[in-house]
Amino acid sequence: MKKKLFLGSDHAGFQLKEDIKKFLDKLRIEHEDLGASSDEPSDYPDIAYELAKKVAAADSRGILMCGTGIGESIVANKVKGIRAANCFNEYTAQKSREHNNSNILCLGARVLSAEEAKTIVKAWLETDFSNEERHRRRLGKIEKIESKGFR
Repeated sequence: MKKKLFLGSDHAGFQLKEDIKKFLDKLRIEHEDLGASSDEPSDYPDIAYELAKKVAAADSRGILMCGTGIGESIVANKVKGIRAANCFNEYTAQKSREHNNSNILCLGARVLSAEEAKTIVKAWLETDFSNEERHRRRLGKIEKIESKGFR
């Protein structure tokens, strides 16, 4: 991965984010921490939205961590151009990249150990989009839905 990776969490994901930062440092992957800066209560929508906007604008990738990964994935997917995937094992991380070209990985700090999360992160970072016609076609359909803005 050549572009900067953006990281974010709420209070529930703070410690996992700190563990993932150390892991990324070992892998020599450039990253920017967008918060939270402690395990004091914080609201996941604020950080997830800011991270998703940065990922979309920079055509980069990001990792979000909260208690379950669910709330942050919902928020991130509200931003045009974002394909956030809440992954819970190596297989789902790989498929989110190969089939869906996910650009944000969401992790649940209350459902995954740090070691499980590192395995998921590594698989997600090392997996490329397959670029197969069927997957490009499906992503095109997602973009058409997104452009209709039914909100």
